Parts: sequence; C-alpha cells; structure tokens
Amino acid sequence: MNEAIRDLEPKALWNKFADLNAVPRPSKKEARVIQFMKDFGKNLGLETFEDEVGNVIIRKPATKGMEDRTPIVMQSHLDMVHQKNNDTTFDFDTQGIEMKIDGDWVRAKGTTLGADNGLGVATIMAVLESDTIEHPALEALFTIDEETGMTGAMGLKGGILKGDILLNLDTEEDDEIGVGCAGGIDVTAKKNYRETEPLENSTVFTITVKGLQGGHSGMDIIKGLGNANKLMNRLLYVSDEVAHLSELKGGSLRNAIPRESVATVVVSNEYKNAFLSEFKREAQCIQEEYKLLEPELSITAEESKASVEKVMEKKEQTVLLKTIYAAHNGVYRMSPAIEDLVETSNNIAKVTVKDGSIKVECLTRSSVASSKEDLSNVLKAVFELGGFEVSFSGEYPGWAPNMDSPILKVLDGLYEKIFGNKAHVAACHAGLECGILGQNYPDMDMISFGPTIKGAHSPDERASISSAQKYWKFVLEILKHIPKKSA
Repeated sequence: MNEAIRDLEPKALWNKFADLNAVPRPSKKEARVIQFMKDFGKNLGLETFEDEVGNVIIRKPATKGMEDRTPIVMQSHLDMVHQKNNDTTFDFDTQGIEMKIDGDWVRAKGTTLGADNGLGVATIMAVLESDTIEHPALEALFTIDEETGMTGAMGLKGGILKGDILLNLDTEEDDEIGVGCAGGIDVTAKKNYRETEPLENSTVFTITVKGLQGGHSGMDIIKGLGNANKLMNRLLYVSDEVAHLSELKGGSLRNAIPRESVATVVVSNEYKNAFLSEFKREAQCIQEEYKLLEPELSITAEESKASVEKVMEKKEQTVLLKTIYAAHNGVYRMSPAIEDLVETSNNIAKVTVKDGSIKVECLTRSSVASSKEDLSNVLKAVFELGGFEVSFSGEYPGWAPNMDSPILKVLDGLYEKIFGNKAHVAACHAGLECGILGQNYPDMDMISFGPTIKGAHSPDERASISSAQKYWKFVLEILKHIPKKSA
C-alpha cells in the first residue's frame, strides 16, 4: 500500500513522505534517518552538515529573482513517536511504517503514522529537491529527539543558522497559525518497597485496562480521555483489602496519554468472590462514565496460572494507591488570556511496579512558567508525602505569542486571500521547538503551521489527504511572499 501513497497529490510531498517512512526513526535512535537526510542533501549538491548533537542543516540558495528576500529557516523534527496496538507485531527499530489509504485519510497499519512531524520533513525535502518552486535563501533545519526531550533544539548553538524567519511545520490543524506553545518538565517519582510472600490457597489474577484512545498528552488533554494508569488505580484501590499487588505496568511514553495498563494481583481464595464482585462493580462504573469518550474501553480480570513469588507489603500498597489517587492528572488550569486554551496540565504517563521498585513518570506542561512550577510542586508534595523521591528533568521553555510578528501578518493575510476566510491564530498546549530555538536566536521571527493530523502519538494517527493539498498550496504561496530584506 505504500506505493499507492506515492500516487496521491501533491506527489512531491507524498513521495518524500513515503521515502522518509521507509527509514526507522524512533526518538533517540535517529542514526539512520540522520544519515538518510545527509545523503539526501549531498546528492542534491547542497551544503549539508550535521551539528554536534545530530541536527542536520541543509542550505539552498534563493531561486532567481528572490535574492533580495529575507532568508528563511524551514524546520521540522526527524524523530517520531513509536506506539502500536497491543495485537500488532512491529519492530520500530528495524521496520519502515506500513501505510494505507482510508477515504480522505492516510493511516498506518496498527502503529503511529509518523505524520508528526514527517509531513513537515517531507515538505522541506520537496522544496529542496524542486527546481521550479520559488523561494528565498533557505536553510532546512531537521532536529532530532523532539518527542522525548527536545535535545536537538536544546543543543543547537547560536550562530549556526543564518535565516531571519523560521517556519516551523509542526502544527496539526490546517486552519491554524501557531504563535505560541507550552513549556514542559518531566516529574519522576521513585520508591523502593518491601515484598512479602503471597498467601497460600490463593488465586493469581491479571487485570487489564486497554482500548483507550490515548493521544497527545498536550493537544488531547482537554478532551478528558481515559488515562489507563488512573483507571487501573481505581480498580486496585477498591480491592485494596483483598488483592495483593505483584506487578504493574501502565503506559509507555511521557508525551502520550496511556492507553493500556496491566497488573498482576494475588487474592486469597476466601475473598475471591468478594474481589470479583467489587471489581465488576467498579469496572461497570468506569465503563458508564467513559462510554461516550472511550467506546472501545475494555476492563478485565482473568485468572492466571502464572507463578507469583512476591507481592507488595500491604501497608506500602495502600500508600501507593492513595498517592496515585491524589496525584493530579489532566487539565490543571485553563488560560485566562486565550479562550479554550489549556494553560497547565499533567499526564501521569507511566507507572511501573516490579521487584521491589516503583517508578511513576509524569509530563507537566504550561504556557506560564510560574504555573508549571506550581503544578510540578503539587506533584512533588503528593509523592513525597507517599515516601517517594522526586526529581525534575528535561525542562524546556514555552514560546510566548508575538501578535505583532511580521511573518504572522504575511501568513494571516495570505490565508484569507487564498481560502476566503480567516485563519485561527492561536497558541497550543504542546511543546513546539520554537520556544527553545528562540533562546539562542532571540531575534528570529517565528511561526508554525501544518496540515491536519489527527490522533498524533497513538496508533490512530492519520493525515488528511485533502488537507495536505490545501497545506501544500499555502506553503508555495508563503515562500513566494516572504518579504524583502530590511534595509
């Protein structure tokens, strides 16, 4: 089916996307895609180099007649989120993405598609390769590791880029022009616990929460979708008196709302019926609460023949469950300045319990630095009350909106002229690299836009074919209308 993608219009865009998706490129494992991009630039005879952290920069001179225009940087990130359905067999380290056409959408077969930010990368590749697209002097900046730390943007030194305008192609609604974004910080809580032997004459159960939509932990947090870690905690909390926890694994990535969680518990046969009754009652309550938001949600408790040698000591189990119950998840504060914008949120992304060790991983986001600090301290306080050691890491800044931006005026005017209606100028509750890049390039005028992509960071990720056509037209017009250099 990947060949069918190549016949879609605009072919220049979809062919480059198909080429890119043939290259494995999970975050922190970008060696192959870095080499792929360097080979691409050098084969075009363009100045191409890799900086000390792994970002790839390719420079292309202005087309004839555009030499007097302001030089620009077109920027997208090379890595992609690697998520798959539980029943999908796929190795992100070795396989290229398998794509299919579904009506107006391009999807992957049981995995993330990589349109975030692969369509942006493909756009820049198509512009670099073309000998007919008009554009000013152009630098292509392909950053690494955006999805799990933004280390590429953070490591890009000042003075490397020569452009004065940055076009970030990482926005996911084609009628939106991005002018700001949230910053973030990783909050990690760790604790060791005492183990005991399970009771004799007991039954092992595997509790599974699955079928949740998941999605981007920033952009989708406002939807109130189910968080597998919080739902699992509810189920364990109501059965705390009789179920003894052996192992727990929920979620896989900090920036994805967790879709699945699996726990192994041991229940004395004396309380087996009581456990199942209480479990069923709570599961039904959860199903009823989420039936409109999460129609595919599945909650099961099945007997297992697995041998369990150790379980968590009872008092420590109670503290764990109360701590996760108290830890904030979801929207914390809406923006008072921008309507319908989440200002601050937290995603309890991963919970791991095994062999005497507990680890809880969160990603806290906010467009206001003080609010981000406030919520991270809330989480720190809750976890420390539960006896955890808490650390902060991976902090990155937000991108403050500049409504007087010259490039914003260009895009805003062009959008209305081309499409007949006003674009939605907005900040987003996600981590774009603009805020980080702006630290070393404070005078660069930045803007973000892109085609419509739904379900990013989940196996339901899909890119609109008609939107890609609209977006491509917009890109070509923007490049032709970059203003002249300042005197």
